[in-house]
Amino acid sequence: MSTKGKIIKSIAGFYEVHTGDEIYRCRARGVFRALGVKPLVGDDVEIDITDTVSVPMEGNVVKLLPRRNELVRPNVANVDQALLIFAITHPAPSYNMLDRFLITMDQRDLPAILCFNKQDLATPEEIAELRETYESCGCKVLFVSVLAPETLGELRAILEGKTTVLTGPSGVGKSTLINTICPGARMETGELSRKIKRGRNTTRHVELLAGEDGTYLVDTPGFTSLYLMDMEPEDLRHYYSEFREYEGKCRFDGCVHRKEPGCAVREAVEAGAISRIRYANYSELYEELKMRKPDYSAKRTARAGK
Repeated sequence: MSTKGKIIKSIAGFYEVHTGDEIYRCRARGVFRALGVKPLVGDDVEIDITDTVSVPMEGNVVKLLPRRNELVRPNVANVDQALLIFAITHPAPSYNMLDRFLITMDQRDLPAILCFNKQDLATPEEIAELRETYESCGCKVLFVSVLAPETLGELRAILEGKTTVLTGPSGVGKSTLINTICPGARMETGELSRKIKRGRNTTRHVELLAGEDGTYLVDTPGFTSLYLMDMEPEDLRHYYSEFREYEGKCRFDGCVHRKEPGCAVREAVEAGAISRIRYANYSELYEELKMRKPDYSAKRTARAGK
C-alpha cells in the first residue's frame, strides 16, 4: 500500500515520514543513491507501507515529489519562511548577529519574521528601540512571551499551514517557545548559564516538527556566529532596504555609503531618518567583507577556472 507524506527527521539512514495521521520509519530505495539524489527533511515523498504492526510502523521511500526550494544550512527542503528568534533581554540581542541573519535569509529568498521573546522581562524603552530599528527596514516584528499566551496569537497565525525555519542564538527560549506552540514536540530545553547568561544549545539535528493543518516547524541548531559568504563588499548595501530610497541621490555613482563626501545615506543617518544601529552594523560588516575580499576573490577565480 502506498501513501504520501513529508520527511520530518533523518537519522542514520532512516527517514521518519509524517502522513498527517501517522509516522512511518522508512529507508530510501537504492535508486536514489544510483541517481545521486538524497531525500531531505522537508521533502514531500511517496512511500510504500511494509509494516503496520511494529512501533513505529515501517515503509520505504519510493518517490520524491518536486521540491519548491532547498536550503544548504540547514539542509532542508520546501521551506516557506524563516522565523528569527531573539530575546529582548537575558541575553540582550546582538544587533550585528541579527543583521547577519536577515541578510542570509534575503540571500536565500526567504521571507523573514523577527520574533523577540521574553517580553515580560523587557522595559518599554527596550521594546521601542527594537521596534523602531527593525520595522523601519520593512521587517515583520513580533514581541512575545511564553508566560503570556495572549502574545502568541499573531505568531500562531503567521506559522499556520506553512513550513517555517526557526533559528536564533542559544539561550533565547527557542525550545520553550516551540514546546508552547507545538506541545507534542517536547524539545529539550537548556538551563541558562547564570555566569555568562547564555544557554546551552540542545538541538543536535535538523528536525521538522508537525503541528496542525499542514503547519511544520524546522528546528535548527543555535548559532553563535554567521558568516556572510560569497559577497563583494560593494554588494552589501543592497541588503539594507532603508538605503534604497537614497539610491542615485549620492554625489558619486557607486557610493558605498562609508566615507564618500555627499553621501545621501550618511546624511539620512545624521538626520535620524535611518537607524544609527543599522548603519553601524552595515559599516562593521562592510569592513569585515573588505578585509576578507582578497581571499574571497582568489576562491572565486579558482572556481571560475575549473
